Amino acid sequence: MIISDIQASPKESEWVEVKVNNYNPETIGEYVSALANGAAYMGQSKGYLAFGIDDSTHAIVGTSYNPKNEKIGNQEIENWIATLLSPRIDFFIQETRINDKRIVLFIIDSAGNTPVKFKGTAWIRVGTYKKKLSDHPERERKIWQNTHNSTFENKIALAGITADEVITVIDYPSAFRLLNIPLPENKSAILEKLAEEKIINKRAASYDVTNLGAVLFASDLKYFSALSRKAARVIFYKNNNRIHAIKELVDGKGYAVGFTGLVDYINASLPVNEDIGKSVRKDTPMYSPVAIREFVANALIHQDFSIGGTSPMIEIFKSRIEITNPGKPLIDTLRFIDHTPLSRNEQLAAIMRRMNFCEERGSGVDRAIKQCEFYQLPAPDFIKEEAFTRVMLFAPKTMRQMNKEDKIRACYQHCCLQYVSGEKMTNETLRNRLNIEQENYPAASRIIADTIRAGLVRPDESSKSRKFAQYIPIWG
Repeated sequence: MIISDIQASPKESEWVEVKVNNYNPETIGEYVSALANGAAYMGQSKGYLAFGIDDSTHAIVGTSYNPKNEKIGNQEIENWIATLLSPRIDFFIQETRINDKRIVLFIIDSAGNTPVKFKGTAWIRVGTYKKKLSDHPERERKIWQNTHNSTFENKIALAGITADEVITVIDYPSAFRLLNIPLPENKSAILEKLAEEKIINKRAASYDVTNLGAVLFASDLKYFSALSRKAARVIFYKNNNRIHAIKELVDGKGYAVGFTGLVDYINASLPVNEDIGKSVRKDTPMYSPVAIREFVANALIHQDFSIGGTSPMIEIFKSRIEITNPGKPLIDTLRFIDHTPLSRNEQLAAIMRRMNFCEERGSGVDRAIKQCEFYQLPAPDFIKEEAFTRVMLFAPKTMRQMNKEDKIRACYQHCCLQYVSGEKMTNETLRNRLNIEQENYPAASRIIADTIRAGLVRPDESSKSRKFAQYIPIWG
């Protein structure tokens, strides 16, 4: 389909160059630079250098050029060019036959927001001519300012596919339902709307699926090789370590398509507490379903997609749940409560908010922690590492089972929730949070004192009464 797109183009463009047998290595390197930069300038995801196509008629004539046999010194031409590009970009060489005529195609990633140089010089296509980028400062400025092609969501997950293939790899009925858009009556209108929503891009004779479209609406992520390892995983363990896994689910659907089913599966598989009151049995979830929903959504949305070989994981142990996503958080974990969320994936986050899978601001985390308080559960623990972010949810614990860190974390989070609700933490509110009897108020006072020493809360200076002292977060 890529060849069909090239043939359908009326002439060579800023991101397409066709040749028959001109294969000077220096010239090819300059064209890789020019087409990468030209694609960025024109808002295209790829540039193409095709051998075996007539440059005037775009007819397929075949080529004798065989780059696999070309070497510069001891290096194959592909590797030789790659080492001389700055910054390094991905490109690869694909060979095919059409009507028994040989075609060689260089498929080149667009520059991000930094022009690509070959041997220290940046080139660009201007119409049908290859020029030094420095001679066209207006184009150079646009590339430096370009963020479109450096954004994960706008990059291409699957390029040059047919309309029927789009309908196969994208769960379009679910996409229209979740986006609250009437389902068009014909294929052409469906594809037009998918392009409008930036789920796909329309090319001259084919379609590209964007990362945004694939990661949210894939009927199965296995269709997208670069994203197949990003499927959410749920693992159940027998005990509190990872030695004995009981079962595992890999949810291959796009995040939006599979989200409700994923969360329902987790909640349905978790243990419950059986309460018996007035001869009526009632099963109460051991963990807050709201908290699980919010934290799973955050893990999917805020992950760092540039980290390969890893995916969002929900690991369920005997007495805790760990929800982990690739990438360190962009804000301090202590400010997760009431902080406007920052995301590496703004378009993905925006469309997930539009489908009501997450909140416009940081209230989702607030509500999740509030639900943990309502269920009288230990406070969640947020762990920040260089390559991942992890939220730990804990099964019910008595005060005796909680260690000092558990109590300080609960005190701090409770204080934050009170503050963002326009109220203040007191000994009484903390006792209610931790289910401490009134006569044991000194226990609550000790926890507050420990949290003050930890530098997390402080007395409210407007409160003059020691007996009814009020407290606010250290950042309040």
